[in-house]
Amino acid sequence: MSTSKTITFTLFIATLLSSCDAATNATSQPLFPAILIFGDSTVDTGNNNYHSQTIFKAKHLPYGIDLPNHKASGRFTNGKIFSDIIATKLNIKQFVPPFLQPNLSDQEIVTGVCFASAGAGYDDHTSLSTQAIRVLDQQKMFKNYIARLKSIVGDKKAMEIIKNALVVISAGPNDFILNYYDIPSRRLEFPHISGYQDFVLQRLDNFVRELYSLGCRKIMVGGLPPMGCLPIQMTAKFRNALRFCLEQENRDSVLYNQKLQNLLPQIEASLTGSKILYSNVYDPMMDMMQNPSKYGFKETKRGCCGTGHLETSFMCNAFSPTCRNHSEFLFFDSIHPSEATYNYMGNFLDTQIRVWLSLRLKS
Repeated sequence: MSTSKTITFTLFIATLLSSCDAATNATSQPLFPAILIFGDSTVDTGNNNYHSQTIFKAKHLPYGIDLPNHKASGRFTNGKIFSDIIATKLNIKQFVPPFLQPNLSDQEIVTGVCFASAGAGYDDHTSLSTQAIRVLDQQKMFKNYIARLKSIVGDKKAMEIIKNALVVISAGPNDFILNYYDIPSRRLEFPHISGYQDFVLQRLDNFVRELYSLGCRKIMVGGLPPMGCLPIQMTAKFRNALRFCLEQENRDSVLYNQKLQNLLPQIEASLTGSKILYSNVYDPMMDMMQNPSKYGFKETKRGCCGTGHLETSFMCNAFSPTCRNHSEFLFFDSIHPSEATYNYMGNFLDTQIRVWLSLRLKS
């Protein structure tokens, strides 16, 4: 990021934070009646624990080591993920449970759940290789959720909750890592990354419209992080002993995010009553990587678990040595951020949401 862009970004954050403080002081009531989450491992709170076919699970230590009970929950980090943090800051709930968790209480259903699955993507090829719960099947889970919600509060109240719930969608990295960069299964069909980006965005477009048809109106869609700075991507690039970020993959992420930012207003304009927010994850993560000391980080190029170069899921386990201070690492494993990073991301996204809401109320 250039100096001018960094300064602009810093000022933007400062403005948003002041708005956030004002909004927080104004109310302690939930800003949404419920939170509904779809996507991949960045937001999977444990669905893969209850799906026997999925390859990627986080139901073993050191995942969850910094949670209150110090037990793995299915979250791919050492503690909370940003969806929990957002739910907490919006006064909805402390933790968002996975929909597949047995014996969910009525109150948990009413205030929202997670449908996400680690290893999922918008492209069905992604879930075929990981055996994750496809985005299409996450929609089917959502339909089952609606049926149970209606049985608890009645049809009218249920659809009111869904209409006013915050819907969070976070997916995309797996599509590019598993189908284009590391395993180039889509390259024959899409020789240029731009073509594959358009394909993924069309799938995203269809997904948002399907959620709208089921009653969702307030939807936040996440962009891509700096893909070339993920530790596992640095490792995948041989002869990268100094572990530089892969600039081409970062440029690809920027291009995808620009396309997504152009697409979302078009979707919103075509869906009466919808409010769709682009969730910027690229800039805050890049700022953490370029200015780690500002956030208390001492390591940004490898994860805390094992060597930090390759370990994730079953490869990051109870036999893996971990760093002494988890909060000093930007990443907990070779793909997923640490709880400290998720806290900063959660704060940033919470601010985006509050400003978005205040602007919507004025318009």
